[in-house]
Formats: sequence, structure tokens, C-alpha cells
Amino acid sequence: MKKTGYREIVRFFDNECSEDERQAIIRWVNESDEHARLFFAWEEIYFLGKQNDRDEKLSLQKAERKLEYFIEAEKNKHLVKTRRLYCLFKYAAVVAVLLVVSVFSFNYWSSSPQEKWLSVVTGSQETKDIVLSDGSRVWLNENSVLKYPENFSTAEREVKVEGEAYFEVNKDRHRPFTVYNDAMSVQVLGTKFNFKASPSCRIAEASLIEGEIKVKGNKDEGSITLVPGQRVELNTVTGRMNVRESNTALDAVWHDNLIPFKNANIFSIAETLETLYKVDIILSPDIDGTETYSGVLRKKESVGDVLEILQNTLHICYEIRQNTIFLSQKK
Repeated sequence: MKKTGYREIVRFFDNECSEDERQAIIRWVNESDEHARLFFAWEEIYFLGKQNDRDEKLSLQKAERKLEYFIEAEKNKHLVKTRRLYCLFKYAAVVAVLLVVSVFSFNYWSSSPQEKWLSVVTGSQETKDIVLSDGSRVWLNENSVLKYPENFSTAEREVKVEGEAYFEVNKDRHRPFTVYNDAMSVQVLGTKFNFKASPSCRIAEASLIEGEIKVKGNKDEGSITLVPGQRVELNTVTGRMNVRESNTALDAVWHDNLIPFKNANIFSIAETLETLYKVDIILSPDIDGTETYSGVLRKKESVGDVLEILQNTLHICYEIRQNTIFLSQKK
């Protein structure tokens, strides 16, 4: 993409651009703070236009209904006069619509300076760590967008995510913290959780590591409160919401590259490594499933590096053949 302008940004928001164009826009946004501010300003204009279109249609519909009623009542008495009034009301309706749009725009933009919003965008194989005005931290995964106010209001704290992000939210009982997306929203007071939702994925999910969160579907799919160790998945196509128990800390390994284990036996460890490294692990029948491991391992470049650390503690041997790993008991 040689030049990035408002038309290209509109295609980006409408999900009409190709993956190459999407990546080019992300690179352009990351080139400078000026580009990032321009991107966010265009986004505000884009969504304001959507809102104005809806307001204009509603106002026109109301004006037309009133006008039709008036014409029906007066047409038998003053036909000529009614036609003149029709034209008058027609133009009056247009003026009314313009006034509605102007008032909406004035109220919108007059309140904006109090809440200046910022935007952070990540490209492929790129993550970013952001500290919000209340001290809460957000780790933004690759190909994601975070929008947040420069300073939170006195009543609430809201941010928007497209893609994946890990949150460590500072407690403030007087100001709930909300993460929202087109698919669902997550409300918290203070907690650690992973949020993943984007227009290109049909499954939106939130995984709770610590604290308590309330997850709500934006299209009346329902709401549910999670406890640590639970993950909620919302199918944006069917509207079905499922909750399952899992090692939710593994969902956020990407943000710090730390793999937590607590009283984990070889079976759960093998399942974890299969998920993180996209490999198949085969356990020999004689392997000891009673041994457990507790600790935090740093994620290495390869699964072999992790097994090298574990084999002394768990007394195992391993052999790697292409994408398959064979584990057996150390003699």
C-alpha cells in the first residue's frame, strides 16, 4: 500500500481489506505517534458517521409520518394550501434532521476533550506492554488493537480490545473496570485475566487467572460470573456461551513466557506441552504417573529444551522424531 488515507481506513474497519493491506495499515500506524493519532481520529469519524446515519433515518421517518397525517386531514379542505405546506414541512424536516445531527455532534465532540482516547496496534510477531492511568497493566498480543482513555473518568474505567490481551487490573471498588468488544464485555474490580476476541474469529473467550469477572454477551446471549480456573467461550455465530474448567494460566503464557505447574503429573504436563508447542506426545506404558512437579518454567524456543529441564526432576527420558515426542521412564 503506497498511501494510507481515510478510504483505506474505512475498508479496514469494514473488514474489506486483504491481509496484506491490513498488515500495511498496522505498520503505518506504528510508524509514528502522528499516524496513531490520525488513525484514532478517523475511527471516531467513521463510527460517528454510522451513528449519524441512524439518527437521520429515524428523524426522517418521524417527520414523514407526521407529514402524511397532516396531509390526509387537510387534503379535502385546502388542497393547494396543503401542497404548499407539504413543501414547507419537507424542508422543515430536513432542517430538523440537520439540527439533530448538529446537536449530537456538538455533545459528542464537546465531551471528547475530557476523555482523550489513545490507540495501540501490534503487528505480526509483536507484543506490547501498556500501563494505564490507574496503574493497571495490559499486555497486547500480536495483530491486536487496544483503545483506552488517556485518563479514566471518576465513575468508570473502560477499554476496547480487538484481538488478544492479558490484563492485570488494579482494584478500585468505586470505579469498575470494563473490557469490551463487539462480541462481549468483561466487568472486573481487580483481577488477572486473558481476553481474546476479534471480528475474524467466531469464538470470543475470557480466561480468569485470579480474582472475579462477570462476562456478558452483547447480543443478549446471557452473562456469567467466573471464578479462577474457568474459561468462558462465546460462539458469535450461534450465540451459545460455554464455561469450562482449565489451567487458565496457560492461556496467558504468551505475555510473559512463563509456564506455571502446580502438583502436575506427567499426563497433565504432556497435555500442556502439546498445546503450547503444537506437538504430539506419546507416553510409554511403564511411565510413573504418581510423580508431580510444581514450579514455573520459562518457555523455551523448543519443547526439547523444556523436557531437558524436566527429565531430571521427573526421571523421564524423551526422544523426538519430527513432530512426535516419545516419553518413557528413566531406568
